[in-house]
Amino acid sequence: MLVAVDHPGTAWKVADSLEELARLAETVDVEVVGSVTQKLPHPLSGTYVGKGKLQEIQELKEALGYDLVLCDEELSPAQQRNLERALDVKIIDRTALILDVFARRARTHEGRLQVELAQLEYRLPRLTGMWTHLSRQGVGGVGLRGPGETQLEVDRREARARITQIKRELDAVHTHRQLYRERRQERQAPVAALVGYTNAGKSTLLNALTGAGVTAEDKLFATLDPTTRRVTLPASRDALVTDTVGFINNLPALLIAAFRATLEEINEATILVHVLDVTHPNAREQWETVNRTLEELGADDKPTVVVFNKTDLLPTDGADRVALLACELGLCEPPVPISAAAGTGLGSLLARIEAAIEQETGFVPVRLHVPYARTDLVDHFHRAGRVEASSFDDDGATLVGWLPAAALGRFVPYIEERRT
Repeated sequence: MLVAVDHPGTAWKVADSLEELARLAETVDVEVVGSVTQKLPHPLSGTYVGKGKLQEIQELKEALGYDLVLCDEELSPAQQRNLERALDVKIIDRTALILDVFARRARTHEGRLQVELAQLEYRLPRLTGMWTHLSRQGVGGVGLRGPGETQLEVDRREARARITQIKRELDAVHTHRQLYRERRQERQAPVAALVGYTNAGKSTLLNALTGAGVTAEDKLFATLDPTTRRVTLPASRDALVTDTVGFINNLPALLIAAFRATLEEINEATILVHVLDVTHPNAREQWETVNRTLEELGADDKPTVVVFNKTDLLPTDGADRVALLACELGLCEPPVPISAAAGTGLGSLLARIEAAIEQETGFVPVRLHVPYARTDLVDHFHRAGRVEASSFDDDGATLVGWLPAAALGRFVPYIEERRT
């Protein structure tokens, strides 16, 4: 049974939010038999819903035979306990459900650690009332340790110890990622991070651009672990494209904190590629949700290329839909319409990515003469910059084109002129 309170603090319409909650439930093999909503100024601190609505939910239990209640917001420990007492069924809130979806989707050791950390920090304040019927362990006495701990205290201590251990392991992962990013920056490889709502088609797009072969399913949170692959831009310059975890409405703050190392790929990227499912009825709400999350991460000021994906699924008036949505979102630049699944529009997207990278990295026009003994620099010019023309003589290669200002250092001895 799905339960939601419709109040002014909700970002989505309650019906749309419940529809997404139902999809999350199906992802973990839970059958939805019905839903109940109540319009209130705010959720009640004791039981989430009002007394009369709680009575209605109790009566539906006999009629529908539900044995689980999913609430569409994060409940306080007191709300959860009171609902369980009143309804005599298991109560799960939106946060716990999303954590369970993440736990099922995590494939790598890092991903599993991140999910476990979020789960432990979610459960820690809820470890109450479970063991209070047990007597204290041990007895007091002279020279002895005094009253023993309750099982609740033992559980809390063990949970805190495990949290500390996981954080240490994730710090090691963070250090490894930072070293990898620094090596990447030394090679002057720009990074385009794919961001967007869950199931917007980011993994399909990564596969289409790079042949990465990552899992791409029509499921919420099919991707939890970031994947980075190399792509060749139109002017033969190389860039890296990183697939990131999708966002969702009311994404738990615990998950954002736990996935810190993963989400840092977004902060460290040269540009963002915001992938939006143009066919989704809540495309505008999804857009706003992603932007709010990027703001929380401090990445909302990154140069961004907006991509309208799944255009192959639009009806015949698809161009009108694209134009109307772009107007509703108030986009400064027109979005790039593509179909990652059908492979259409990818050339235009790569051109836009290249232009955004060049603008962000501050390309400088140069003319170089590189001796044959430094063919490594010729290769690096092609990878880091954009070659407009090249010629060869007895002494070496002359290259004309653009280089990122940050990459000029190693080329300084061979610069013939700075073009304007």
